[in-house]
Amino acid sequence: MNIRSAALADAAQIAEIYNYYIKTSHATFELEPIGAAEMEKRIREGFDRNYPFLICEENGEIVGYAYGHQFRARRAYRHSIEVSVYIKNGAEGNGIGTKLYRELFAEISEKDFHAIIAGISLPNDASIKLHEKFGFEKIAHFREVGFKFRRWIDVGYWELLNKK
Repeated sequence: MNIRSAALADAAQIAEIYNYYIKTSHATFELEPIGAAEMEKRIREGFDRNYPFLICEENGEIVGYAYGHQFRARRAYRHSIEVSVYIKNGAEGNGIGTKLYRELFAEISEKDFHAIIAGISLPNDASIKLHEKFGFEKIAHFREVGFKFRRWIDVGYWELLNKK
């Protein structure tokens, strides 16, 4: 497995991974699949704002990705970053998320971010386990803030302070 920075040419494969979650999971609250052009725009915007975006490749195929993005728009939040990770359907349980996050957090630690935040729609035991493995602590729980698949969904927030 190879971890590297995403390229705009990766957008179609990344969107394919993400669309699986849009269609089948409450891991994202997006409701409509996105195309490669929209994913390319998101990658570009992240890079323009100095946020990392990594992919994991195996045999030339993207099997997962992780990235940081703006936590909130107000300027005082500029030292906070929200992170997300998605693994290709069928590739879960192979340590891809751990490898991606290890590299992502190394990049984040070199930048000017203090608080690393992960919002997790609940239940999601695998995501909680992954984040807590890296030292994240649950700091908030919002009840019934998302509505997808005709049901209300809770969201928890986990935080890790960057101790550089």
